Amino acid sequence: MPDSLLSILKLAFLALLWLFFLRVVRAVWAELKEPAPAPVRAPAPSPAVRGAATTQAPAPPTRATSGRGAQVALKVVEPKESAGRVYPLGEEVTVGRAAGCGVALVDDRMVSQLHARIFRGGDGQLFVEDLGSTNGTLLNRTKVAGPAAMKRGDRLQVGRTLLEVVAASGRPA
Repeated sequence: MPDSLLSILKLAFLALLWLFFLRVVRAVWAELKEPAPAPVRAPAPSPAVRGAATTQAPAPPTRATSGRGAQVALKVVEPKESAGRVYPLGEEVTVGRAAGCGVALVDDRMVSQLHARIFRGGDGQLFVEDLGSTNGTLLNRTKVAGPAAMKRGDRLQVGRTLLEVVAASGRPA
């Protein structure tokens, strides 16, 4: 191969390498910037689309309740400047820095845009699931690896924010 062709190939390779590097820097910068508008979520697929054969009609969305029928919420314990703020929980709520999240923690830079989701299982049990966040989700100081069952009195940590599962009135269990 002629030397001029090798030089051109080297320069092309270096240009591609720089473009990749700039793309990575841009992605990191976007994560550190102010929150972007919440993404539009597609509706959940029907059971037939998911391949699940069921004869039961889905339950209408209601507010999440504990086993005794009291409504459940998340109350901020830390940081001190947000302590006492209460977020009511529905059938499914997202936790993150994005403005469209049900639990929007816009001031906590350690929280991902879409950090975790809290949802009801078929039996009414409350679960939390990490959505691939950078810093992870902790339930009672244990890292959440998959859907983890929650009950009143449990403590959920996302980023630097510590939340407690309480009755919707804001009082602990």
